[in-house]
Amino acid sequence: MKKVNVAVIGMNFGKEFVKLYQKHPNVGKVAICQRSPEALRKTGEELGIEESMRFTNFDDVCASKEIDAIHIITPILDHYKQSLASLEAGKHTACTVPMATTVDELKSLCDAQEKSGKVYMMMETAVYTREYLYVKHLVESGQMGRIQLVRGSHMQDMGLTGWPEYWLGFPPFWYGTHAISPLLMINKTEALSVIGHGSGHISEDLAERYGSPFACETLTFRLKDTDVVAEATRSLYETVRQYRESFDVYGTKMSYEWDQIAEEGSVLFEGGESARRFHAPDTDDLLIDELKPFTKREVILNKDNVSFIQGSGHGGSHPHLVQEFIASIVEEREPLLNAKMSANITAAGICGHESCLRGGEKIMIPKF
Repeated sequence: MKKVNVAVIGMNFGKEFVKLYQKHPNVGKVAICQRSPEALRKTGEELGIEESMRFTNFDDVCASKEIDAIHIITPILDHYKQSLASLEAGKHTACTVPMATTVDELKSLCDAQEKSGKVYMMMETAVYTREYLYVKHLVESGQMGRIQLVRGSHMQDMGLTGWPEYWLGFPPFWYGTHAISPLLMINKTEALSVIGHGSGHISEDLAERYGSPFACETLTFRLKDTDVVAEATRSLYETVRQYRESFDVYGTKMSYEWDQIAEEGSVLFEGGESARRFHAPDTDDLLIDELKPFTKREVILNKDNVSFIQGSGHGGSHPHLVQEFIASIVEEREPLLNAKMSANITAAGICGHESCLRGGEKIMIPKF
């Protein structure tokens, strides 16, 4: 059985992935990287990581001949340079969202992936949640009929304590993949063009940090090979809303809408005035035996982590991400969220933000 040695970079919620890799039958050694030597020691002991697989320097991970794959779970502004370094070092590369923050960076990563011949996968949780996988089944089985419209939103208050300073004033759709990816993936397509409108404004001290003044941004996308239009809304500051990372799908036979209030249940509209609430089931039936328990709601180690409090536990997505990343390496194939698809999803948000700044100008999304 082929074994892949994996390094996980960043231990904020990266620890949740370490335990998954440790259980995967196709993973050999698991390494961790954390800048503080003392924090690294404690984490290594907690997770049972051998000392030779503990790193404080990312460059040393890239240089290690024992490491086959690197999973990057670090601050957004590090994603591009670390993903590029990983690919150039000949490592299979997984990275949390977003892939990068400029179109040029996205093109650079696609070029680096093609040159390296290694797997690149953006670890987008939104297309592996219980809700998405349930609706995907409804669509693929024909129960929803023909899709007519899709909507997504990602609204949160990052003024709450616990977020790093680099988030202050962050442009909403630079981190828009959670709202955009389900809309593209459920239609099995990519975004061609975008028109965006900014609404409201945030305080000047926040706005001046990235030159991003809007409280909310709403984008509409034209999609390839379909007449379906996608709409996405994103907010980060000074807009009151319980955390919501959602998608809605409207079809000719059935429609789906995300919970309005957390945990109250999603809604299926089944024709006429018929509607019913439901909670999407766990998705362990889609996982290998060793990873089945990790899609349950109770398995998160650190439930007080702000990423989980505001991320709704990421919807049981983590084991699916690990399964797909390792399978794509072992089977020597592209992952579902490969470099080009990840770049399109990320660029859709970047270009949408630019359209907002240009007063709603239509922007074509580059080919990758």
